[in-house]
Amino acid sequence: MNTSSLVQKVWNFCHTLRDDGVGYGDYLEQLTYLLFLKMAHEYAQEPYNRDTHIPAGYDWAALRSKTGEPLEAHYLATLHTLGNGPGMLGAIFFKAQNKIQDPAKLSRLVQMIDAESWVGMDADTKGDLYEGLLQKNAEDTKSGAGQYFTPRALIQAMVECVRPEPMKTIADPACGTGGFFLGAYNWLTRPGNNLDKKQKEFLRHKAFQGNEIVPNTRRMCLMNLFLHNIGELDGEPAVERADALIADSGKRFDYVLANPPFGKKSSMTITNEEGEEDKNALTYERQDFWETTSNKQLNFLQHIVTILKQDGKAAVVLPDNVLFEGGAGEKIRKKLLENCDVHTLLRLPTGIFYAQGVKANVLFFDAKPKDGNVHTRGVWIYDLRTNKHFTLKTKTLKLDDLRDFIDCYNPENRHERKETGRFKYFAYDELVARDKASLDIFWLKDDSLDNLDDLPPPDVLQQEIIEHLEAALAAFRDVAAGLQR
Repeated sequence: MNTSSLVQKVWNFCHTLRDDGVGYGDYLEQLTYLLFLKMAHEYAQEPYNRDTHIPAGYDWAALRSKTGEPLEAHYLATLHTLGNGPGMLGAIFFKAQNKIQDPAKLSRLVQMIDAESWVGMDADTKGDLYEGLLQKNAEDTKSGAGQYFTPRALIQAMVECVRPEPMKTIADPACGTGGFFLGAYNWLTRPGNNLDKKQKEFLRHKAFQGNEIVPNTRRMCLMNLFLHNIGELDGEPAVERADALIADSGKRFDYVLANPPFGKKSSMTITNEEGEEDKNALTYERQDFWETTSNKQLNFLQHIVTILKQDGKAAVVLPDNVLFEGGAGEKIRKKLLENCDVHTLLRLPTGIFYAQGVKANVLFFDAKPKDGNVHTRGVWIYDLRTNKHFTLKTKTLKLDDLRDFIDCYNPENRHERKETGRFKYFAYDELVARDKASLDIFWLKDDSLDNLDDLPPPDVLQQEIIEHLEAALAAFRDVAAGLQR
């Protein structure tokens, strides 16, 4: 069966299950469990003969031999047993549940997966199939999975600017379904970039380190990586099921590529003051942070600075409030400009994220030694928001839309840049002299304000109005929450 036929077959069955109320997310979960079991079975056969650590009686052979209610009962027992397993096995099946209540449809899904040889299949085929399902799941607004899915065109542009090198480590402290890892992997394995055996081994086993606290998202991430030949069937997972903000693990990385969770408030407050009375059981200490704040993105930003090696490079998606918020936000921005080389800011258009109402940016910076010097000379800002209109369906963001930014960024030598209409340089002294050291800077004229003929199409305009209203509502909620504290 060719790639397109297989993809169509998997999609068609997904639609069948949706008629029974099984959404993309639930389908993805079951597909993950069964695919992992089938591939483990294939690896246990000739010529691989690998020990997959799957207990006898709970393997693929035992599952595919059953139908009807016995299949459903054995599937439940298998999920429970494997969830207590070690390493990758236990991570994939952690708290696994059966969401397919019709034994006949479960049997059909088992048969469909059993009919294919997955280990011998090209990684691009397996990976593209799974990535496609992840994107469909993100588009399904009822699932809420969009918050874990960063537009792949944006990831590709960020990776092309940062240009990760072989034999270096890459971290994402809130990795969702693994998009940044796959973006970096695709860059490192691009045509013409021939890796030697040592570099390939490092890329597969040691290059990536992530955190994802949502079990279902973590398992999808691990399966996504595994299907792209990252990680081992019987190895330790590259993604920890832990909150990255709780503590400094002591690990340091060459690159951080991340899109931390949207939403302003964290369920925990970070404090950097020793001996402070613990008035709230959810408060925890981070001595490495510059400021105490309940703003989740500001905490992730401080955490990313901590985990970067000296001269390590970061590209981080951050909402607008991180650029202009006063109090802790202002202090953190000033510290960031002093302690790191903050060199580029990409102002992103609206309508590109599945979490609506988001106005976001990509901040690029390099970690520098703590020597008391100011390491930011100035910030280059690219405005991709003014007079740009995108939607998630009718006009999606594509890599071509980011090509001019990549050219302006000049990845081959970012110290040789030229200003354009959308790309301007702001010196350090100019930035810190602004009110609250705000980086929320625009200079282009919004054409739609003067000429009604330049207004975007009605569907785009409608989406923008919705996003503005949702952003305003989120801001009001933050104010109300602050007053209640």
